[in-house]
Amino acid sequence: MIEMRVLTPDDWPTWRDLRLAALTEAPGAFGSRLADWQGEGDREQRWRDRLSIPGSHNLVAVLDRRPVGMASGVPTADPLVRELISMWVHPDARGKGVADRLVDEVARWARESGADRIRLSVMPDNARAKALYRRIGFRMTDETGDLLPDGVRHEQVMLRPF
Repeated sequence: MIEMRVLTPDDWPTWRDLRLAALTEAPGAFGSRLADWQGEGDREQRWRDRLSIPGSHNLVAVLDRRPVGMASGVPTADPLVRELISMWVHPDARGKGVADRLVDEVARWARESGADRIRLSVMPDNARAKALYRRIGFRMTDETGDLLPDGVRHEQVMLRPF
């Protein structure tokens, strides 16, 4: 059974462990780099601040009493849109419904907070993530995402209406 836990800033060690695992296992899947969150970047207050984004909803998925996935929902400038960020599932837990549960929970939170759609940004070459998101109702948009470190490509933006 997959358990969803909503995190508070006091849960920063759990978030830290998962985020560092995500950036290690899938470095090309995120705009952040592992090096950005290590050394001087690896400070308790920084982790607490990440879990303190105003209006955010931060989740960890637990399977067999072990944290195996993470995702956050955050407000956007548009009051009808929430954004899914920091989505990751440990390789051992993939294919077991963890990603679906994380997205469903963020979508539930988004609807309850007044949104009528949820958006996300995905790396252009992350075919596995794009396939997952398409399967659960997201569609590509024409919106240009953030510029990638290569200075040429942009993240791709996907949207899911409710």
